[in-house]
Amino acid sequence: MGILSSPVSITQYRVEGKLSEPILENVANGLKKNTVEDIDDQSSDKAIGWTCFNNPFSTDINQTPFLIGTHLVFSLRIDKKMIPSKIIQKHYTLEMTKKLKKSGRDFLSKTEKKEIKDHVIHLLNLRIPATPNIYDLIWNYESNTLWFFSNLKGANEELETLFTRSFNLKLIRLFPYTMAALTSPLSDVEKDALSQFTPTRFTES
Repeated sequence: MGILSSPVSITQYRVEGKLSEPILENVANGLKKNTVEDIDDQSSDKAIGWTCFNNPFSTDINQTPFLIGTHLVFSLRIDKKMIPSKIIQKHYTLEMTKKLKKSGRDFLSKTEKKEIKDHVIHLLNLRIPATPNIYDLIWNYESNTLWFFSNLKGANEELETLFTRSFNLKLIRLFPYTMAALTSPLSDVEKDALSQFTPTRFTES
C-alpha cells in the first residue's frame, strides 16, 4: 500500500539498535544488496526486496533520493507468480499423456509424476509475469521509529526479516502492550505490574 493511497493502513515499529556511521552510505548499501529482483523471465515464483518510493517498478535503487529531511522513504516490493491450479492440471495432464504414449506404458511412477509437474510449473513460470505488491515505509532514524503502510501479516513478516538482513537492526511491532512497555515513562514497579497483565476476552451475551 502506498503513502498517498486512500485509505491507508499503518503498522508502527520501534527500531532496535543504531545505524553505524556513515548512516546514509550504510543504508544505501543495505538497500542495494537487497533490491528486488525482476523475475518476469525467470522460473522463480516469488521475489522480495527494496525498491524506490517514487518509481517502484525500477530495480535501480540509485535513481532517486531516499532521504527526506530526517526520514528515510523507500518501498518493499513483493512479486508473486500465481498460476491457477486448473492451468497447471491441464498442462500436467497433457504432459502425462505424452509421456505414457512415448513410453508405451499404462502408468507412471510417483517420481515421474512429480518430475512432470515440476517441469510444467517451471515452464509456466517462465511464461507468466509476476504480480507486484508495493508497500511504502517511512523511517525516522533519529527517533528510531518506522511506519509501514500495511497491516497484512505476510507483508509485515517479510518486512521484519528483510529489514534485519539489510541493516542488522531489529523491528519491534508497536501495539498497546509494547507501546506501554517501551515508549511510556513507567517505573520498574509499573513495568513489573504490566508484565503480569493477561488478555481479556470480550464476548457477546
